[in-house]
Amino acid sequence: MSTESNKAVVRRFFDEVCNGRKPEAAPEIFAPEFVYHEPPSISPGGSGPAAMAQEGGPAAAGRQAPLSRVLHDIAARYPGRHLNTTMGESGGRPAYFVQWQLSDGRVVIFVVDADSGQIIGRQSG
Repeated sequence: MSTESNKAVVRRFFDEVCNGRKPEAAPEIFAPEFVYHEPPSISPGGSGPAAMAQEGGPAAAGRQAPLSRVLHDIAARYPGRHLNTTMGESGGRPAYFVQWQLSDGRVVIFVVDADSGQIIGRQSG
């Protein structure tokens, strides 16, 4: 599978299962032998991505901005490419930490409010 295909699968998972609250889409996205390795505090019962979305995972409330939209917005303002994204907290709020390589080669980490999708901070490397 190509890098772009992998990205499309991850975006679909977050857009449909987590943010869209459609756990029934999970079996279409993941192979039958897929095992979800998240701590019970994130995935109650450890029973997979569909259960995570149904039972209260981090994006289960459907209130977080889809990562695909966040990346699109960053790309529109800062030409470059996406390297990595992690989730965490900033100021007690859920946040995306988006590692982005600018077109001049510099790497920046954008801190994005996960609820609103707005960039709330920037760290240059």
